[in-house]
Amino acid sequence: MTAPLPRPDEPLLQDHLRRAMDVAEAGATVLYRRLAAGLRLAIIEGVLAPGASLPGEREFAETLRLSRATVRKALDSLVAEGFLVRRHGARTAVAARIEKPLASLNSFSEDMRSRGLEPGLVWLHRSVGEAAPAEIMALHLSPGAEVCRLHRIRTGSGKPMAFERAVVPRRFLPDPGLVAGSLYAAMERLGCRPVRALQRLRAAIATAELARLLDLEPGAPLLVAERRCFAEDGSAVEFTETVYCGERYDFVAELRRSERHMVQYQTS
Repeated sequence: MTAPLPRPDEPLLQDHLRRAMDVAEAGATVLYRRLAAGLRLAIIEGVLAPGASLPGEREFAETLRLSRATVRKALDSLVAEGFLVRRHGARTAVAARIEKPLASLNSFSEDMRSRGLEPGLVWLHRSVGEAAPAEIMALHLSPGAEVCRLHRIRTGSGKPMAFERAVVPRRFLPDPGLVAGSLYAAMERLGCRPVRALQRLRAAIATAELARLLDLEPGAPLLVAERRCFAEDGSAVEFTETVYCGERYDFVAELRRSERHMVQYQTS
């Protein structure tokens, strides 16, 4: 049985919202925007913790003396922004978002442990086969070269976080069965752990199949990271596509002013 979602300190939340609605977007005449602004502030300031469930729409409306339509529209806007999530048969809850630095080349397991979550996985597919044309190009392989393919759901403390498809040339990973948990831990034992990567991000929405695998609603926002990784000697050792739950992940990058005082952009 799924554990009940934590509830916020409701008197504190109600008081916070009343004050926030008085000042947040005070110039706005549309009530739902002021309520959404108050809830957004409550999430950012930690009054509403990640995973906390909100009162029902009727209870919210009665407490704040607003119409249910106003409350519903405010909640809908925050669901669209990724601050809140909805589950069938459950209350609306604060999204449990994970910040992933773009500049670090950590494994998923290392990311989860650094945030106090227990990494886990559900294997979907492990195989050895001839590299496909896209894999040949990404990994600089010769035609006919063999690769190991690893498809799995990555979890944090039992909750689905991402769907991952990894491809590793067989000369670096002879047998996919050598990967018990962390792929990078296995590659480190084999002396080919990546030290550098090129990563491309794009937005997507959950298909019915991805929604089923990641416990999302169809159409939910996704973040797709396509990564090519290289070992110390420059060899391409991994080509991975990871589909992250957009409502559970934020990608964070530190930006610095260059020595020439200009920012360079790369377009594709």
